[in-house]
Amino acid sequence: MTLAAVGLVVAAQSSFAGSTLDAVKKKGSVSCGVSTGLAGFSQKDEKGNWSGLDVDVCRSVAAAVLGDASKVQFKPLTAKERFLALQSGEIDILSRNTTWTHTRDTSLGLNFAGVIYYDGAGFMVSKKLGVKSATELDGANACIQAGTSTELAIADYFRENKMSYKAITFDTSDQTRAGFESGRCDFLVSDQSQLYALRIGLKDPSAAIVLPEVISKEPLGPVVRQNDDEWFNVVKWVVNASIEGEFQGVTSANAKELQANGKPGQKRLLGSEGDLGEKLGLPADWAYQVIKQVGNYSESFERNVGQGSPLKIARGLNAQWNKGGIMYSPAMR
Repeated sequence: MTLAAVGLVVAAQSSFAGSTLDAVKKKGSVSCGVSTGLAGFSQKDEKGNWSGLDVDVCRSVAAAVLGDASKVQFKPLTAKERFLALQSGEIDILSRNTTWTHTRDTSLGLNFAGVIYYDGAGFMVSKKLGVKSATELDGANACIQAGTSTELAIADYFRENKMSYKAITFDTSDQTRAGFESGRCDFLVSDQSQLYALRIGLKDPSAAIVLPEVISKEPLGPVVRQNDDEWFNVVKWVVNASIEGEFQGVTSANAKELQANGKPGQKRLLGSEGDLGEKLGLPADWAYQVIKQVGNYSESFERNVGQGSPLKIARGLNAQWNKGGIMYSPAMR
């Protein structure tokens, strides 16, 4: 990071420390940084409506804080722009398929507020190439989106396997896909979830295949500024409430009934018992509003990237901890 960038981080920490929740309540909306367009995570349709797993995080925060999931202002950002936009206070939360890494967590003045998707970098190639494994890509050209953790992941993989490649970088995922489709590179490397999203955007999705290798750990989640524990706690526990809602069987359809007549843990989550909202500086029904308006984690996953979406990605690691995955919320008590 340059000295100028470090200065911006320090200034941002000083200017915004402890004030985000109050600022959001005052302006009546959440400013959320998202991608410039990635199917399943954050994408705008022809009518200007945003949808996706990352988008649902922003809507959930708005539902919890403002009681209205629609009160979000979306800011499309490239991978290179995203951290500066958060550091400078241009956005309140970054929810943009962003990998939680040591360097990002310790040197950018930012905090990751949880994991909403466990991912890993992989490879997409044209079927015409006749390749069945990433180990056959020695000397090939790679399409990569600049400013992503994938850049280091692929460098490490090729170095470990004593292979070489030529990187051709692009600023956006759409540009990366277009470069691959036009034949500028032999393969495209990105998070596996993005590969499936990019493949359905090809003119002929069946002409490309995703290779079996997964070469890195890519836990994706929302990010906030450091030195604002109040806002950090809000975003963190909104994410947890969505996950816990699925675990406890609370859905958008039954939340109202369970708020009144559910089990003790369900009623505590939904705010009809206990004081979880007060501890966060939120209304008692904050988690009820999240699940009622946006849905629990399963509902969000399935409609955006799962079986109810064009991507049809299996839950895998993103299943609940008691159903073969590692998705887990700390206790809501």
